[in-house]
Amino acid sequence: MADQNSIDFSTVLASAVHDMKNSLCLLLQSIENLSQSVASHDNITREHLASAHYEAARLNTGLVQLLSLYRAGLNNLPINIDENFLDEMVEELVATNESYINHKNMSLEVEHSADLVWYLDADLVCILLNDVLINAMRYSKKKIKLSVYTEDQYLVFKVEDDGPGYPQSMLNTNNITMQEYDISQGRTGLGLFFAKLIAHAHSTDELTGSITLENGGALGGSIFILKLP
Repeated sequence: MADQNSIDFSTVLASAVHDMKNSLCLLLQSIENLSQSVASHDNITREHLASAHYEAARLNTGLVQLLSLYRAGLNNLPINIDENFLDEMVEELVATNESYINHKNMSLEVEHSADLVWYLDADLVCILLNDVLINAMRYSKKKIKLSVYTEDQYLVFKVEDDGPGYPQSMLNTNNITMQEYDISQGRTGLGLFFAKLIAHAHSTDELTGSITLENGGALGGSIFILKLP
């Protein structure tokens, strides 16, 4: 009887997270629709809506990461590798964050090769990069730069900002394996673990996907680099 009445809490939690994610997606859509109906001169309302959209997007990304990590724990992480046009992915990332960037008077510079095509899971990679951009918007002063290009046999996504840069504790994670990650350490935890998980999921027999954290670069702040074979 005890076995029949026991509750698989992890499954219940995953189901609840999935429902919350769906609700947040509807909330984000409602905020976007409301933003379009607000008068252009009503800067205060637009500011509040932009902040609400930003926080809801952060929550949604976190929930998606939790679901992906849960499925990875079950060895059931859905990876859908397909041919994708990178300019379409970049346009989606810019559009998703455009409202908050504009209302915070930030600038997002995009630099990518025209007509670049690559085989990858567009949904998971966009979730990863969107989380990186959200963090960049949180810590940067005014400028963010997204670069997409090929190097050797890799596709490279680079996100730079003009903020204070990564603390040394985060830079140290460059040399930490998946098994050694401590996902309880705030910004150094869940997001980076998820990023490394997705990068590794794109590895081939010959080449390994990776993430790297640096400071400096063109804008003098933090630099996030994702390499996919």
